[in-house]
Amino acid sequence: MNLTIRPDDLSGEPTRALVAAHLAGMHENTPAESVHALDVDRLASDGVTMWSAWIDGEIAGIGACKDLGDQRAELKSMRVVEAHLGRGVGRAILRRIMADARERGIRSLWLETGSTADFVAARRLYASEGFVECPAFASYAPDPLSTFMTREL
Repeated sequence: MNLTIRPDDLSGEPTRALVAAHLAGMHENTPAESVHALDVDRLASDGVTMWSAWIDGEIAGIGACKDLGDQRAELKSMRVVEAHLGRGVGRAILRRIMADARERGIRSLWLETGSTADFVAARRLYASEGFVECPAFASYAPDPLSTFMTREL
């Protein structure tokens, strides 16, 4: 597998389409008030770094890192194309985001993901990379459909 992960300015159609699919997928199984995924405009805003993963010229996944201030950042919009699930793409994106965050002086990463069975694989991935459950953070409120996690860098 020839995997390349690079910063993405969200100007390309493959990345924009995967962000749209991510949002649609979140809204399929989750009430709107519990969906915290960002749209393309918010992912392209200042303070957010977007990454895309590519295999043989085709998009394989995305992930973003949003600066929260005080040397903290939040993982956002982690998504792997279905055809590439289970191939290590998500882990590679996560590790690239963590490395970049360290380089930028970020001391802790935070995330919100779902608490339902649909998100078991995501929670396992994050836990295997050192994330632990924590209370709601930043502007989030406690939500039974959300799992909050953090890890020191």
